[in-house]
Amino acid sequence: MFADRPEDLASRETVLSMSGLEFMRAIRDGILPQPPIGRTLNYRVTEVEPGRVVFTGAPTFDHTNPLGTVHGGWYGTLLDSCMACAVQTTVPRGRIYTTLEYKVNVTRNLPLGTEIVAEGIVSHAGRSTGVAEGTIRGIADGKLYATGSTTCIIMDGA
Repeated sequence: MFADRPEDLASRETVLSMSGLEFMRAIRDGILPQPPIGRTLNYRVTEVEPGRVVFTGAPTFDHTNPLGTVHGGWYGTLLDSCMACAVQTTVPRGRIYTTLEYKVNVTRNLPLGTEIVAEGIVSHAGRSTGVAEGTIRGIADGKLYATGSTTCIIMDGA
């Protein structure tokens, strides 16, 4: 499910030969491996559609700060991932993207082991930029744990 070695990741040629939507669906469907950061932070791609990507996961003790609460970087990485991947679904074949900036608001403490859904939704998909919003919600309780927004730059992959 996850890449174990750098050579297990999709090659640049593979990435550029697919639209962003095709690429994200290939990850969701197991044709291409889940991102390695997902293993580290315990999340994976579960839903992909044009302009929308969902990750599911749960924080563990390994994701806590010295106070024993979920580190802000965990929320930030999940939101960066789901929002930027939502933008990726709008990127045409031969183009790539990267996060230009993102913002995160943690709205409440997330108890360890709480299964969550991190959803990114595109609000603007242009030729050179993409903008998306994201949320992290508990699956069982439906509570909002964090929100975010991102701007991604879209560029030629050559």
